[in-house]
Amino acid sequence: MPHISITAATTPHKAAIIMASTGAITTYEELDRHSNQVAQALRTLGVHAGDHIALMMENSAHFLEICWGAYRSGVIFTPISTHLKADEIAYILDNSEAKVLILGHSLAAVAEGLPSERMGQLRRYMVDGIAEGYASWEELIYQMPDTAIDDQQKGSAMLYSSGTTGKPKGILTTPADTAFDSPHALSPTFGAAFGFGEETVYLSPAPLYHAAPLHYCMMTHDLAGTVVVMEKFETQASLAAIEAYRVTHSQWVPIMFVRMLKLPPEVRARYDLSSHRFAVHAAAPCPIEVKEQMIEWWGPIIYEYYAASESIGATLISSPQWLSHKGSVGLPIVGKIRILDDDGVECATGDVGTVYFEATGQLGSMFEYYKEPEKTAEAYLSNNLATTGDVGYVDAEGYLYLTDRKHFTIISGGVNIYPQEIENLLINHPAIADVAVFGIPCDEFGERVHAVVEPQNWVDATDEVAIELVEWLRERVSNIKVPRTIDFMQKLPRMDNGKLYKRHLVDAYKTAARDESRAD
Repeated sequence: MPHISITAATTPHKAAIIMASTGAITTYEELDRHSNQVAQALRTLGVHAGDHIALMMENSAHFLEICWGAYRSGVIFTPISTHLKADEIAYILDNSEAKVLILGHSLAAVAEGLPSERMGQLRRYMVDGIAEGYASWEELIYQMPDTAIDDQQKGSAMLYSSGTTGKPKGILTTPADTAFDSPHALSPTFGAAFGFGEETVYLSPAPLYHAAPLHYCMMTHDLAGTVVVMEKFETQASLAAIEAYRVTHSQWVPIMFVRMLKLPPEVRARYDLSSHRFAVHAAAPCPIEVKEQMIEWWGPIIYEYYAASESIGATLISSPQWLSHKGSVGLPIVGKIRILDDDGVECATGDVGTVYFEATGQLGSMFEYYKEPEKTAEAYLSNNLATTGDVGYVDAEGYLYLTDRKHFTIISGGVNIYPQEIENLLINHPAIADVAVFGIPCDEFGERVHAVVEPQNWVDATDEVAIELVEWLRERVSNIKVPRTIDFMQKLPRMDNGKLYKRHLVDAYKTAARDESRAD
């Protein structure tokens, strides 16, 4: 498998990165040279193998150049979401012990709000401009040699969990092979499964600070393909990029499918998607009706996988497999699936329990939550058996079905209710753009089902529409699963990786319920 340095030597003018909106190209020769300069700069700044840096930037070629520079110098790099607030950013910088922070100039206002006591310990640089307290990243880089450092070795990304159940956790995995030019961890698994190679043109419509977009872009480079990076996701722009750049591979989250499907039919039919061979999706549950419509539109090129940044295991399912196992996330390709109850006992086929992956020879490494030994221990049932807290079951053929995250399960009158099932139905209602379902305290049943809806049009945020939604849902699920109350919100807190930031909603409603109870 070619490392970027080999591709740069053999096909220096091949496009490594294309920015979708402008068509700006970074060649492999430039990516290799610039990432060498990044590695040289890190060593100059006293950042050595095993040290940490952080970057917070919008999608750009600079982003991937910095990641490759850290990756080939043994450095642990943490991309930070551009949507986080100052205290959240400060927590990640402090927890990760980052020695360097590289910030995009478009986020200069965020920089001003970061606590000065933590910032004083950081070497701070800014890309595409400067601000008080930040030096120019480009000025530093241009002074550096563009040759490889003497002590190249493989680094790793340490991404932080979304913080849906508390403060985010740094997910640290150790590479099985630390040689700088050894294959990317995904290349022999997902790379092989999805046919990535030299002819690949991979479209990345999501922010690069999320795990899948970052790793798939780097895997594409590892296999000498071309990455087309969208500055931000837009429905028509995505389709236009597939046509313009003859995209062969792409990766999505279900909410992107939902929004593309709501384009008028004549708009959807406008674009030539004939080059498209693999459309991969993951990160969040995909409603059955949505996936059916996508397969009907794009054909049997849609593949789904289930995995986590913890890299403890993975499943995969093709379109034909899914059509005969609707709702499944597939069969294991890394690790062995175990479904266990709360006592750690194996569940019977078809029974719902916590999803664990048992390490097999396929797994190159296990994970830890950085500086969180107790949380790491909670994730492991034994040395080679771990979970990220998802709940689901396995059918007689070994296909995995997810029902929800364990901590979002609603227990009403002693019955387990899984919000994902209700959300997957409601998202298909024409009046709904997005929806969150969760439990709120109830004196009679312990918890009751509540829904917060983002309507397609705010004029539909009425009691009449809420009643219509309840009646619509009664025809499709048992009465116990129907929300007892529905509220409307102009914009739900969904992250760019497709995951719903539900914790803030749940906490707000539970606090309101407790306050109301005290008032009574």
